[in-house]
Amino acid sequence: MRHALVLTLCLALTPAHATEKSPLERGDYGPLDKAPESALYDYPIQVSERVYSAIGATQPPTYQNAGHNNNLSFVIGDDAVLVVNGGSNNALARALHAEIRKITDLPVKYVISENGQGHAYLGNHYWKSEGAMLIGHADAQHEIEAKGYGSLTNMRRYAQGFAEDTELVNFDITFEDRYELDLGNVRVVAKIYGGAHSPGDVTVLVPSENVAIAGDMAFHVRMPPIFDDTDTRAWLESFELFAEETADMIIIPGHGGPTDIETVRAGTVDYLVFLREAIQALLDDGGSLDDAYQIDQSAFKHWHTYEELAARNAGRVFERMEFE
Repeated sequence: MRHALVLTLCLALTPAHATEKSPLERGDYGPLDKAPESALYDYPIQVSERVYSAIGATQPPTYQNAGHNNNLSFVIGDDAVLVVNGGSNNALARALHAEIRKITDLPVKYVISENGQGHAYLGNHYWKSEGAMLIGHADAQHEIEAKGYGSLTNMRRYAQGFAEDTELVNFDITFEDRYELDLGNVRVVAKIYGGAHSPGDVTVLVPSENVAIAGDMAFHVRMPPIFDDTDTRAWLESFELFAEETADMIIIPGHGGPTDIETVRAGTVDYLVFLREAIQALLDDGGSLDDAYQIDQSAFKHWHTYEELAARNAGRVFERMEFE
């Protein structure tokens, strides 16, 4: 049933005049669902002794993946469990909790959302009902206040039954620079390195495990989305601060599996530098926004979400750089 519905959605999103299939229809993203018995797109993998992550689909949110298109991670201490990203809806949060309970009986006492995007916080409604403390950056809380109901409405549209009983909740604790937790012999540090992909992007460091849950500071496998408020110049500066601290750590990015700093540098910095240089050349030559949309980004065509994002990214960088 879920397969039929997602095919219908894909066809609905494809222009009527299009002759080519969408990336989802072509199977460019791989399996549409790796865990059909669960709301999760895929089951958690063990990244280190105490850190796990359920790697989401590197594709747009659909009914098929229930909005699990980002990574949902958790850290197990001696006394408590920390979840990083509440998920897109209560069904996903509930499914992740079921997997956590297969590993430990410890309570989930804390949930940190990596930013103010819906798939990072909408499932916090479930975690709140389970007694967890909700934590996020102050800028992410502002995003919830400004855009939360829109995100909730959009999620209900594609997630359908998975959205049942999901409501909007705010963070219990917000921070500006860093926030530390002791899970019982496991210290966790949530911190922001500066402007990045979206407001309130934080990285969660687990020093004893040599793991950095980087969130949307770092990308690979899929193309980084650039939003209207993304400052790519600040992102490049912030990335260097992030890289300096995490150079020898295992990196769990916001999307795609665990990797190392050089891989996410190639997937983030190299792309941003390429795009900014191409846009600067256009601006120097008096080029227009229409010209920006035509920039040849085919070197990145193998990345997931390329077709959805490449031209849009170029347009947004052009509009921003006009006023730098």
